[in-house]
Amino acid sequence: MPDVIMNGPAGRLEGRYSHSKVPNAPVALLLHPHPQHGGTMNNRIVYTLFHAFTKRGFSALRFNFRGVGRSQGTYDRGEGELSDAASALDWLQTYNPNASSCWIGGFSFGAWIGMQLLMRRPELDGFLSIAPPANMFDFSFLAPCPASGLIVHGDRDELVPEASVTRLVNKLSAQKDIKIDYRRMEGANHFFNDRADDLGRIVDDYLDMALAKPLGAAAG
Repeated sequence: MPDVIMNGPAGRLEGRYSHSKVPNAPVALLLHPHPQHGGTMNNRIVYTLFHAFTKRGFSALRFNFRGVGRSQGTYDRGEGELSDAASALDWLQTYNPNASSCWIGGFSFGAWIGMQLLMRRPELDGFLSIAPPANMFDFSFLAPCPASGLIVHGDRDELVPEASVTRLVNKLSAQKDIKIDYRRMEGANHFFNDRADDLGRIVDDYLDMALAKPLGAAAG
């Protein structure tokens, strides 16, 4: 799994990239938790998502937001991090110009950034949103949500009340042609401590279902 350095809006961005051996393979971009609270691309949940895609033949990229690891720049309240994610997606698409589909996945802060990118980039076909911090950040931009996807929330999340995530899910699910697969994980906290393997099984189950559908309906 080679280290990669990409050009970002605030300087270089450090990433890890796995290139599929499958011609015209689909691609996935994975986003890490809050940079000011220890979030990096090596977070176990981010790696769980990354591995779920690569073992299904995707070319997948995870990277450090500005100011994390060897990525240049400083934390920018989400605005700069969204630009970082857009640059990383550009890089991923440059190396995979004929990708059959494109997915975004994120954990916590990364889920918020990923959902914003989903609104800005129509080529994104589906999403995985793990522990979206619906009480901390504004998700009202999802009007309408452009793609279907998976939302996972632990019922013992000490940072994000379940009610805030349920409201978000209900809002998105009310939209025409959008299907939100909402999975509550019993006994899991915000960081899925000791539950990464269980989360991996949920993600596997969802991707097996979503990717079994014909191209064009892959996310729904």
